Amino acid sequence: MWKTALKPRWIAGFVFAIAISGVFVLLSQWQFGRSTQPEAPVNPATEKVQPLTGTLQPGEFFHGTDADQMVSARGTYDPEKQVLVPDRLHDGKSGYWVVSAFAVDGAPALAGAAASPQTWIPVARGWVADPADAPAPPSGAVELTGRLLPSEAPLPKTSPQPGQATAVSVAELINYWEVSSYPGFVAATAEVAGGADVSPAAVPGDLLPLEIGPQPPGQQINWLNLFYSLEWVVFAGFALFIWWRLVKDDYHRDLEEALDDEHHEAAPDPGQRPDQNQHPEPNQQKVQP
Repeated sequence: MWKTALKPRWIAGFVFAIAISGVFVLLSQWQFGRSTQPEAPVNPATEKVQPLTGTLQPGEFFHGTDADQMVSARGTYDPEKQVLVPDRLHDGKSGYWVVSAFAVDGAPALAGAAASPQTWIPVARGWVADPADAPAPPSGAVELTGRLLPSEAPLPKTSPQPGQATAVSVAELINYWEVSSYPGFVAATAEVAGGADVSPAAVPGDLLPLEIGPQPPGQQINWLNLFYSLEWVVFAGFALFIWWRLVKDDYHRDLEEALDDEHHEAAPDPGQRPDQNQHPEPNQQKVQP
């Protein structure tokens, strides 16, 4: 069968089948890429800085529409209320987030026996490689700008080291600090004290900026496009199958022709007269009486 497949016309047919299959594979990849689409594009409005007190209210549920919003607030840090969150990556290196409690000026106070006179919000100020490198937060009044993020879930069955927390979890941090808090936290991008930006992005040091951008939107699967993607793969395989089938049919035709030729060579020619020497006939003469 390889002899048949190596005929010039079938070599050309194989090249054509490969080309058609390649086109089908490219169409399959295109359909597969369209099968996963973002649920919604990144909202450019989240990059416009809004007042924290007008965006999120303490004691309320953290709405998904508030996530990633750039916010600003004025207040003060308490150097006694600062923890480190381990196992955080920065440029591929594992280290610690420095999280400090920030008392928000003008924030509504919560009611209740356990409520504090002021309302606070955790602020992830930066990243350090070693706990000893964590600096104290800026003193005095600070103009804070950062990205508002929902509270993380604490790690179960994990006991943090002294001065550390398992996650930037509001539920965990308010137990450490014994304060009333917003239901989210801020990843700081700027801290202005005394008219100067004292954030890690502006002041070189061991504390490095987090640089947390807007989170990517969720993905949803378009099952119709996924089906089309698989369908084009089947078509690519079918193109090669058609070539193989045509070669096989040509091979069988060659075998049939060869068998017919052998049969015709072995069979006697019906128009040929028999050999007189091989088939002698007696010379019969009729005797006249």
